[in-house]
Formats: sequence, C-alpha cells, structure tokens
Amino acid sequence: MKRRDLLRTGSGAALGLWASSFPFAASANELNRKPKRRILYFTKSVGYGHSVVQRRGGELSHSERLLTEMGKRGGFKVVCTKDGDVFDQSLDSYDAIAFYTAGDLTQSGPDGGRPMSRTGKSKLLDFIAAGKGFIGFHACTDSFRSTEGKDGKRSETDPYIAMLGGEFLTHGEQQEASLFIADRFPGINACGCAEALSFHEEWYALRNFAKDLHVILVQETRYMRGECYQRPPFPCTWARLHGKGRVFYTSLGHREDIWTNPFFQSIALGGIGWALGDIKAEVKPNFDEVTPKANELTGRPA
Repeated sequence: MKRRDLLRTGSGAALGLWASSFPFAASANELNRKPKRRILYFTKSVGYGHSVVQRRGGELSHSERLLTEMGKRGGFKVVCTKDGDVFDQSLDSYDAIAFYTAGDLTQSGPDGGRPMSRTGKSKLLDFIAAGKGFIGFHACTDSFRSTEGKDGKRSETDPYIAMLGGEFLTHGEQQEASLFIADRFPGINACGCAEALSFHEEWYALRNFAKDLHVILVQETRYMRGECYQRPPFPCTWARLHGKGRVFYTSLGHREDIWTNPFFQSIALGGIGWALGDIKAEVKPNFDEVTPKANELTGRPA
C-alpha cells in the first residue's frame, strides 16, 4: 500500500509561498475596529519542563513569544503565566484559556509557578462549560492523568481529561511522521491540497479518547518506529464541544522549530479562531468513522 500524498512541511519553497499570504492575518482596520480578544496562556510544569515553555533570564519562553506574535496577526492578546492561583481569581476578562502544561498542576514544580487549587481547577472547567474556549498544546494531555490500580485498570477519567478529550500515554524517539487530514478544519486549507502533512516531531501516543471528538488530523502509525506506535491510527488534533464551550487540541508543539513552522501556526490559529468563536466550523463527532480502533493500544493496523 502506497503512502498517502504528503506535504512535507520542511520544504523551504512551500513555506515561502505560503508565508506570503498568511490566512488569518487581520488588517489594521479590522484590528482597530474589533475589541481585542484575550487568551490566558498557562505554562506550568510539574516534573519535566519542555524547552518551549522554559523561561530564561526573566524573559518569556519560546512558545509564549511566538503565541504573542501570532496574536498580533490574529487579533487577540495573550497573557502568559505559570501561576496556578490565577484560576482562583475572576476569569471574566478572558475569552479562552490555552494550556501547555505537564503533571499534576495542584502541586509545586521546578519552574516556580504557584500551584493551582482544586477550587481553581473547578473554576477552569466551569469557565469552559459556560461557553468559553480552551486551546491545548502537546503536553497538556500529560496533566491530571489517570492512575493505574493494582489490577492494571485505570482509575475513573479525571474531569480535566474528560474535558480535553484524550490523555498522554508515552512517546518514542523523535522522527518524521505523517498526519492524515481527516477534515479541512479552519487553518488546514492553507496547508495545501495534499491528503496528509509530514513533520519531524516528538509524537505522543495518546489514549482514553472521548467518543464525541471531531478528529481533524490522524496520527498514521504504519511507518513509525517504536513499540508504542504499533497500534491503529489515532487522533492527534481534534475539536469538541464541552457544554457550551469549544475545545481544540493538537499534539504538535514539542520542538522549537515546530512553533516557527507556518503550517503549524496556521493549524493553531485556525483552532484558536474557532475556540474564540470568531471562526465557524462544524464539529460533528467523527471519531468512530475516522479512527474506530484508536483506543486499541496494541496490534499494528492492517
């Protein structure tokens, strides 16, 4: 069986052509006319701290700087923090929350960010369910993970994971892998007409998927190296509704060059625009149709 028609995102020529017409850039008149949306970007790490969220010399991290720059083009303001106690305060001034986090956020971590209280966690989930947006990048599926009992079974799914729609399991070595385009969601059309995208990245093996996911990009596992990928294809980028709120997640974002890649930025800005309610898209569940065996963790796909 032949590999799908891929768009390799490392192509300088393709990037140059695409970057000349950034699809979500707002004009100066539009930016002046509309009240600017506000996104709270939370990057607390408990345990492993990814390089893209590490601050050095008191400066914003790599991803914080780039998301802020993307906001200038997309017409939204980004407020960055590592302090979990922000969720004990009023969130009314924000239109969406973005997470690049790791570990149990109610605990202290090496980055010095203050822990999130359990009340703050509940307020976050209520904020989204009431109609606001959530944008998750890469490692946020590694927060509030399920625990394993002595019988090997997972505990009840954490409410945060239930909101997000999937959970980190493990990852293998960094490698080039393809992502099958399941839906031409906002931001995807700017990536060309290929059936799939290809990135060199650290790929998360995910589990515990919600059945109501609207799958946007599928992790194709057939040609991947590593035992954890010897399984049927599974969602790696999706959207779903949580109560009245809009949730967007992509597993992309480990490497610093991913954040500067305009194809990633297009995918991210499409998801952000939808999560903010500024871009319309149908998010009818397609999990059973597109990735029916995604929760099967063993066995290479046929």
